[in-house]
Amino acid sequence: MLAALQEAEKGLKEGGIPIGAVLVKGGKIIGRGHNRRVQKKSAILHAEMDCLENAGRLKAKDYRKCEIYSTLSPCEMCTGAILLYKIPVVVIGENETFKGPEKYSKKQGVKLLNLDMKECKKLMRDFIKAKPALWNEDIGE
Repeated sequence: MLAALQEAEKGLKEGGIPIGAVLVKGGKIIGRGHNRRVQKKSAILHAEMDCLENAGRLKAKDYRKCEIYSTLSPCEMCTGAILLYKIPVVVIGENETFKGPEKYSKKQGVKLLNLDMKECKKLMRDFIKAKPALWNEDIGE
């Protein structure tokens, strides 16, 4: 999760939204990313999507051996990608500032682990307070 948090901080320094993610297979990070919607003028580059893109094309069997770590509970779009590739474990930094469709993920067999990290909460709370309009845009409100 530390690597995902570093990605989130990198995104904030770039003027973006501070959410980070890493994809791990066999204890090794094989993809990392952060929310780059602002930086790339993208509609879809949430942290998890950027992470999966940066991991490159993997075989279906490889995704099934991975865990994805995200500083924030994945939204519907990112959850869809996680379910599509059948990533079995999602480790979440926090879900207090935003909670994606976690019940649905669990019903689909995904194991969710919420670390409830104060560092992740503080990063998001500070950002939401500073840039509420940008945050609302990111979550589709």
